[in-house]
Amino acid sequence: MTIPSNNWVEQLQTCLELTKGVETHTEANQRFDEFLTGIKAESPQMAELLNLIWQDLIAARRSASFWEQMSDVEKEMASNMMETMTQLRQNQLRLIQEM
Repeated sequence: MTIPSNNWVEQLQTCLELTKGVETHTEANQRFDEFLTGIKAESPQMAELLNLIWQDLIAARRSASFWEQMSDVEKEMASNMMETMTQLRQNQLRLIQEM
C-alpha cells in the first residue's frame, strides 16, 4: 500500500469541505467519486474503506442538518407561544382593570 499523494489529500479536503452544506452534497459526491476512481487504481481495499466512511459521513451530515432544522422550528414555536401567552396575560389584565 502506498502513501496517498498530496493531490489526493487536497482532493479529499475539498470533498470534506463540500459536505458541510447539504446543498453541496451532490457536488461533494461527484468529486468524491472522481477521487475514489484514482484510489481504486492503486488500492481497491482502501477505496472500499474510504467509500464506507464517506457514506457514513454524508448520512451524519444530513442527520445533523435535519435535527438543526427541527431545533430551529421548535425554537420558533416556543417563541411564538411565549409571545401569545404574554398577549393573553396583558388582555386578561386589561379586562380585570375594566371591571
